[in-house]
Amino acid sequence: MKILAVASEGGHWIQLLRLQSAFREAEVVFVSTHKAYSSNNSNHKFYSVIDANRWNKLKLIKMANQMRVIIKKEKPDYVISTGAAPGLAAIFWGKMSGSKTIWIDSIANVERISMSGRLIKPFTNLHLTQWPHLANGKTLFKGTVIS
Repeated sequence: MKILAVASEGGHWIQLLRLQSAFREAEVVFVSTHKAYSSNNSNHKFYSVIDANRWNKLKLIKMANQMRVIIKKEKPDYVISTGAAPGLAAIFWGKMSGSKTIWIDSIANVERISMSGRLIKPFTNLHLTQWPHLANGKTLFKGTVIS
């Protein structure tokens, strides 16, 4: 089984790394926006994509295309992300390529699911929040990554 694990830098990345014990039995490929994170995962393949957000549409398009190429090359069975924009692109392209997809919304989103989380929800097989009061319908609460 191959997992593509994707997160932008900072808190999203820290939360993704906290999930590593769940990936023990799988081949894991990591993707983030910070090249230096490759040293955190010397046992795993690592890709860096351009950092982009909704305020810079050209960078967003470039990053989404980078993610499409990675998905096509790696052919993951699962795509998992803790956010933000790179995870959205990865889950979209993963779903279009037949991967199972898992979104874990950041614990920082206390009052509502993040914009990326709301946009990508229709493309997820599993859509998780880390806050019980935000769980509804397809969005489930199964605990927290950081306590």
